Amino acid sequence: MATDILASDFDSRLRLKTKTIGGERIKRAKETGEDIAVLSMFLPGATAAKENATFRCHLGMECMLGDCRDTTPGTKKMEYKTRQWHEKCFCCCVCKTAIGTKSFIPREQEIYCAGCYEEKYATRCIKCKKIITSGGVTYKNEPWHRECFTCTHCTVSLAGQRFTSRDEKPYCAECFGELFAKRCTSCVKPITGIGGTRFISFEDRHWHNDCFICAICKTSLVGRGFITDEQDVICPECAKQKLM
Repeated sequence: MATDILASDFDSRLRLKTKTIGGERIKRAKETGEDIAVLSMFLPGATAAKENATFRCHLGMECMLGDCRDTTPGTKKMEYKTRQWHEKCFCCCVCKTAIGTKSFIPREQEIYCAGCYEEKYATRCIKCKKIITSGGVTYKNEPWHRECFTCTHCTVSLAGQRFTSRDEKPYCAECFGELFAKRCTSCVKPITGIGGTRFISFEDRHWHNDCFICAICKTSLVGRGFITDEQDVICPECAKQKLM
């Protein structure tokens, strides 16, 4: 019986982006090219007029203010990766809820709130179907919570334990032995093969190496000739003595 293994633990954390506000912080963010969204305000006066003139809300015709060029002083705007929105328009592409001061997750050209992103993209456990936020394991390219990856028969956790599978279902070593393994003719215990266990097979019978002994003198028959005596196996020397 081969022992299966789990892939290394993995984390499925969201890439949350945050916003920043404040003149000096905005300036520093722009200068360093930080991957953050910048919340600011349309200002009145000639100084801001040039900057305001270049503003176009990314929603275009779908702008929630009705005019994608609206730069009314006091109105807030959001900037992220060369794109701009009115604050109200900077919303989740799924639920349409304004991001506001909450974190968000960008994916391709869309913006998601954390809840909608998890619902659509987060890794889910193959067993319970719930989101794996951290500490999951992968078995046969499928993700599991550590607590969900259990023996099919006894439900003991298999994370970090020796196990094997049958019909694509995982079993702990003990249950696999009890349910499916061959039985030793001598001690009747399962022959699992786990951990390099050696065994002897003859016709339709099987023995652990340590159990394959002469029924009379109890010496090991591993690697030696032997004689069958009804249900017993005996060494050649004892077989001769028995015939005399």
